[in-house]
Amino acid sequence: KGVGNTDPSRPGNLIDRQAREKAENKQRILGLMESGNEPLTNNHVEQMLDISDATATRYLEELEQEGKIRQVGQSGPGVYYEKVP
Repeated sequence: KGVGNTDPSRPGNLIDRQAREKAENKQRILGLMESGNEPLTNNHVEQMLDISDATATRYLEELEQEGKIRQVGQSGPGVYYEKVP
């Protein structure tokens, strides 16, 4: 793919855009936690970012694997996420 290529129909551009949006959304989740909205649930993330349940779950799991947040609770409606200090 060329450096100046901005054709959205090119697969490389779609992949780049999706990767950028994913990184931005994960950063927004961390920002929400820092702005006093901690702890966050999966449902909060879905609603605030207007994303699906599966996408919210994936982002939260990735942030947890990266050591940036932790899950509190095992399953069900009582589960929430908090930022790792």
